[in-house]
Amino acid sequence: MRKKITYTFTLIVLIIISCTKDKGAIIGQINDAFMYNLCIDTSGYRYYQNALFLPPAGGSPHGIFRLLFNAKAQTALDVQTGELPSNGTFPDSSVIVKEAFDAANGNRTLYAVMFKKNGAWLWGEYKPDGEIIYSVLKDAGVCTSCHNAAINDQVLTFDFH
Repeated sequence: MRKKITYTFTLIVLIIISCTKDKGAIIGQINDAFMYNLCIDTSGYRYYQNALFLPPAGGSPHGIFRLLFNAKAQTALDVQTGELPSNGTFPDSSVIVKEAFDAANGNRTLYAVMFKKNGAWLWGEYKPDGEIIYSVLKDAGVCTSCHNAAINDQVLTFDFH
C-alpha cells in the first residue's frame, strides 16, 4: 500500500512539473524588457498599408493605430495585398507591433506586441516610456478572448481593414 501511495504521488508531481515546464518552454527567456524592445527597435520592420492610421474596428480597445511587421513576419504576407493569405500562419520569431494613438492629439499611447515562439503567440502591452500595461508573463486570456475569433493566425487587422 505504501508503494502504491508513493508511486501515485510521484506520478502526480511529474504531471504537474510537465505542465508547468511546457509554459516555461514557451516563455523561456522572454520578459517584458525583451517585448518592449521589440516595439522600439523597429529596424527592418514594415508598416501595414504604408503606415496609414487605421480606425479601431470590431470593438478594438486600442484606438486608432498603425501596424508593423518584422522581417520574419513579412515573409508570410502576400506580396500583392500585404496581408496574410486566408488560413495562413506566421512563422516563429514573427513580431507584430500595434502602435496606438490618441485621436485628439496624435500622440502615441500604447504599444501592443505579439511575438510568436514555438507556434504560439506571446502578448504584451506597454506605454511609450516602457511602463508595463499588460505583462507578457500574465495569462494571455485577455488578448486571446478577442484574437481567437480571427480568421488568420489570431491577427484581427486583416479581418477588419
